[in-house]
Amino acid sequence: MHYLPLLIISISTSVFLFVLLFLFFGICGFVLFKFGWLYIKAVSSNAHVSFLQMISMTFRNVDVRSIVECRIMAKKMGIDIAPSSLEAHSLAGGNAHQVVRSLIAAQKANIRLSFDRACAIDLSGRDVFEAVKTCINPKVIDCPDPVKGTTALDAIAKDGIQLKVKARVTIRTDIERLVGGAAEETVIARVSEGIITTIGSLETYKKALESPDLVSKLVMEKKCDNDTAFQILSVNIVTVTVGDNVAAKLQAEQSEADTRMAQADAKKRRGMALAREQEMKVMREENIAKILAAEVEVPKAIAQAFREGNLGIMDYYHLKNIQADTEMKASSSSKPGISPSM
Repeated sequence: MHYLPLLIISISTSVFLFVLLFLFFGICGFVLFKFGWLYIKAVSSNAHVSFLQMISMTFRNVDVRSIVECRIMAKKMGIDIAPSSLEAHSLAGGNAHQVVRSLIAAQKANIRLSFDRACAIDLSGRDVFEAVKTCINPKVIDCPDPVKGTTALDAIAKDGIQLKVKARVTIRTDIERLVGGAAEETVIARVSEGIITTIGSLETYKKALESPDLVSKLVMEKKCDNDTAFQILSVNIVTVTVGDNVAAKLQAEQSEADTRMAQADAKKRRGMALAREQEMKVMREENIAKILAAEVEVPKAIAQAFREGNLGIMDYYHLKNIQADTEMKASSSSKPGISPSM
């Protein structure tokens, strides 16, 4: 009875140790089951990744299999990338698989590309593997881009003739300027601007038809690839088609506009003349009314003159004779063939 508490303590300790051992072996079995094959694959490829690193990647919600396979792939090609670096790039939102593929392709093509620069290119939103492929195998792009709905560039020479031009530009990726450099759209826009400007500086459209290489040469001299992520290797004019005579069309439209303006001005003047005619008619009627009003006052004035003794009877008859003589001369002059008496 004296040793009974010690027996009880030893039994409880034994159970606790048994539980701990069970949990330990269970965790070890789970780790071996989940990461055992990956660990063996990494060790056999001389691309060691510890169990602790695999477990920590799992806790950080990182694809352990992808990281291990990327490290193995890089190690087999002679590129040693630490698992922590691949994990950090994956946590930053990058594509570790594409980065490793781009590093391998760059190494095979003797292109200088560091892991940090490849990660920066990938995190900037560009396809780093496609960029390396374009650097190895130059890419040909159409100018203008048919995807935008435009099939040809419209350029006008100094003689007013329109030319429809289609070109193809061969570009190669510049790894050093890929981060922060302009994209393909900028290259297409600059080459299009250069072609339009060059053709616009020609005295006649025939020069562009005779020597399209002259246009390509002048466009290449403009250095359209400055501050872009690409290097322009060549600009080739594919087709040149003669369009409309823009100068003649503009002159015709200007003449038509001048004619419409002259017609509008004439119509305006005609309207003003008609308005003036109506004003004169109104003024004539007003003057006639004033004359009639004045004639009404004449008999009153004569009567007033008789009452005041300022006008005698002989003077009145003399005035009537003068009025009758004036009316007769006026009526004679209004009839054709009769000359008024003097």
